[in-house]
Amino acid sequence: MDLVPALEEPLKKVLGPATAKVMAEHLGLHTVGDLLHHYPRRYEERGQLTHLADLPMDEHVTVVAQVADARLLTFASAKAPRGKGQRLEVTITDGSGQLKLVFFGNGVHKPHKDLLPGTRALFSGKVSVFNRRLQLAHPAYELLRGEDADETVDTWAGALIPLYPATAKLESWKIAKAVQTVLPSVQEAVDPLPEQLREGRGLVSLPEALLKIHRPHTKADIEDARSRLKWDEAFVLQVALARRRHADSQLPAVARKPKQDGLLTAFDAKLPFTLTEGQQKVSKEIFDDLATEHPMHRLLQGEVGSGKTMVALRAMLAVVDAGGQAAMLAPTEVLAQQHHRSITEMMGELAEGGMLGGAEDSTKVVLLTGSMGAAGRRQALLDLVTGEAGLVIGTHALIEDKVQFHDLGLVVVDEQHRFGVEQRDALRGKGKQPPHLLVMTATPIPRTVAMTVFGDLDTSVLDQLPAGRSPIASHVVPAADKPHFLSRAWERVREEVSNGHQAYVVCPRIGDEDDDPKRSKKKPSPEDEAEKRPPLAVLEVADQLARGPLQGLKVEVLHGRMPPDDKDAVMRRFAAGETHVLVATTVIEVGVNVPNATAMVIMDADRFGVSQLHQLRGRVGRGSAAGLCLLVTEMPEASPARQRLTSVASTLDGFELSRIDLEQRREGDVLGQAQSGARTSLRMLAVIEDEEIIAEAREEATAVVSADPDLTHLPGLRTALQALLDEEREQYLDKG
Repeated sequence: MDLVPALEEPLKKVLGPATAKVMAEHLGLHTVGDLLHHYPRRYEERGQLTHLADLPMDEHVTVVAQVADARLLTFASAKAPRGKGQRLEVTITDGSGQLKLVFFGNGVHKPHKDLLPGTRALFSGKVSVFNRRLQLAHPAYELLRGEDADETVDTWAGALIPLYPATAKLESWKIAKAVQTVLPSVQEAVDPLPEQLREGRGLVSLPEALLKIHRPHTKADIEDARSRLKWDEAFVLQVALARRRHADSQLPAVARKPKQDGLLTAFDAKLPFTLTEGQQKVSKEIFDDLATEHPMHRLLQGEVGSGKTMVALRAMLAVVDAGGQAAMLAPTEVLAQQHHRSITEMMGELAEGGMLGGAEDSTKVVLLTGSMGAAGRRQALLDLVTGEAGLVIGTHALIEDKVQFHDLGLVVVDEQHRFGVEQRDALRGKGKQPPHLLVMTATPIPRTVAMTVFGDLDTSVLDQLPAGRSPIASHVVPAADKPHFLSRAWERVREEVSNGHQAYVVCPRIGDEDDDPKRSKKKPSPEDEAEKRPPLAVLEVADQLARGPLQGLKVEVLHGRMPPDDKDAVMRRFAAGETHVLVATTVIEVGVNVPNATAMVIMDADRFGVSQLHQLRGRVGRGSAAGLCLLVTEMPEASPARQRLTSVASTLDGFELSRIDLEQRREGDVLGQAQSGARTSLRMLAVIEDEEIIAEAREEATAVVSADPDLTHLPGLRTALQALLDEEREQYLDKG
């Protein structure tokens, strides 16, 4: 029987149950291999002390410093009325600043003996403030001094001390000691990179990389290790995606070629405008894919308002022309209803198949959502199974078992990041053969993220706005520093309305929730005020506006907890121009199209992400009049939140903003669940900085997989893939 490979050995066998339990619960580390891939976050150099001046508040830190002074104080307290209470105050220094450590009660004796002036040690604890000075209370510490030389040198081999991502329960040096224990196992690490690739790129072997990352002697060691480990992550991930692309390309599909003078030709003839160059180019890419006998897998990225829906609709009509059906999956009922309305309006009599007055080449367009009445739902299901309806637009209700198609040829998924891959695959499974797939997103995705997260899809980008779209002016409104700016904002809304236009006001919260955060009794500082108070809510803001600055205008609310019929009625009144101002949550973020709405005021704009603000802003300026977007915030000028808003106000280029967004947030947020879970998270690879590595890894991976799809000759790579993703995760990898 095979012994457990060294790297798969459970940590509890090697380190003992207590340490292993903390590692599993707090760091998600279960095996020797997991621990070896828990890389140091940074390194301290011996003799070069950390900057105590830069310590972050409320964070767990590890510092290397020298004891400057230690005093044992006695004091009277309730527990020790005779003045027998003891407190040890130790001042440590690192040249950049000083930090006070405090120990109380029975905890003073050992540090009193250990921490003599001149002693150097690693200290770890949570930074707090006492009497306006930073301090660490009861920090853990590890001495770095001569008499422990053997152990110290052993644990902190080399001139660089690794500092690991740690927790309150497990300090960095305890992790370092655990790593020291398992480090001999690196010799058994199976190398996932093909030898030819490794040598061709001058990368060190995996065992050498793991040794150098945990026990570097020089900065060059760290660089060698990082370059190698980044390649591992990029390459193994790209191989997983390349295998998925390869498997998809082997699937059969029905080629769907539009017939001459059919529905598509009739539709194009009705269009009151010509397609942009971008729309024509992307349409050609899609039609070429639809004409092949393997399923299309294409991601269509388009700026807000670039005409993606038009491109998708033409593809759907081409499939209907070829005898198939097309389904469009939308993330919300509001959006499904909106798409259904705009598609039937664009098609006119072409959407009235089987009805009096329907054109000869017409089809039926049905809507299917969870909240439809039983009779309407029954009719829609019947139209789908008989093939009467060529187009269906719906929410995840389309995925339910009882929904059957006559011949599903194309699935269009709108705003992919809101669907799990399981839902997408469930819909794909409704075709006799796998249908073609078009995924649309209005969230611009930097090229590297597209290659990493959507790596199994071919990408088309629509980056031209159709003629007649107006520019949007965006401004930050600092409500706390300059309250009169906010008054002016409401005047601007009134001006837009008096010019015959409409406005949105967006708030982060609905209001009337049970779990409203209660304000603290303690008076917060002005900087905390904006952070601590509950985010502004739709119901309160609408009420204040209707009674105050927007008195006399017709103000309505829209949010996700309203019954679907009410939502639809509100949207219809707004689209018809009956409502002047719509106060809403981000339910309007995608797909809502009211060309007459020219102004948007986003309250507490700092509570939204960069991409979300860009999406919201795209709801105005959709007609011929210029758009205005006002970002209201109470955050101070120097804060990162305020800088983020300034960058949104300064550019309308979604791709530029998505780069800023990615640089400002942790990558994991952007990669979403495609990289979730400790085992699969990117530890070394920085998606923006390492663009070149990802692009090269994709090329190498594609070549390796096309030469050897089952990786028969690369057992190390097979093992690494299994570690990265079990069977299910490989299916799930492509989207979050």
